[in-house]
Amino acid sequence: MTAANANEDQFAILRRTMVEQVALHADHVGGKTGRAEIAGSVMEAIGRIPRHAYVPVEMALYAYLDSPLPIGCGKTISQPFIVALMTDLLEIGPGHRVLEIGTGLGYQAALLAELAAEVYTVEVVEELAQSGRRRLGEQGYGNIRFRIGDGSLGWPDHAPFERIIATAAPDLIPPALLQQLKRGGRMVIPAGLEDDQRLLLVTKDGDGRIETEEILPVRFSQLMSGAEASDG
Repeated sequence: MTAANANEDQFAILRRTMVEQVALHADHVGGKTGRAEIAGSVMEAIGRIPRHAYVPVEMALYAYLDSPLPIGCGKTISQPFIVALMTDLLEIGPGHRVLEIGTGLGYQAALLAELAAEVYTVEVVEELAQSGRRRLGEQGYGNIRFRIGDGSLGWPDHAPFERIIATAAPDLIPPALLQQLKRGGRMVIPAGLEDDQRLLLVTKDGDGRIETEEILPVRFSQLMSGAEASDG
């Protein structure tokens, strides 16, 4: 057996353990989230995706811990349980078009691409955007479109979207994202001040009325504007 094959076998074992931890975590907080179990389709996709391919190489051995990890540029890859919960809350169908705000290094986009017809992902930090696109390309995803820009503005040229997810937190939900959510659609987004963020489920009914449900307290990187990214 080659060293590469041995590493992949090790990662596969760690990935199975991570899936088990996510399931246990979901059960533990199910009273708060209303989701004691994550949908089988989401868990199966998480079990397939090599999370170590979406972190810096020095973080690879830590990739399957149920915790966030730094990915550079002051950003993090979210805790696997939170990724699973947010994806589950979206209730993605195979025909859906999904808008993602915050590509990072591409892990959440990979999960979305496993479940949806098309993924449109926007990242404001060019270094992360380019690395995420490369990593997703190496994994063979052909149903993802990429844009470098201010995520709070969404991607109006391809709106409306059946599903929207944000992996960075604005103080308030950006109006553009509410406008670009299709009637009957769902959006999952963290929002609030840095020390008082909540994960929100936003739904838009057939008449365009918006309802917002608080799921649980979270802590995400702040959603950056294009100007802030340039200054950084």
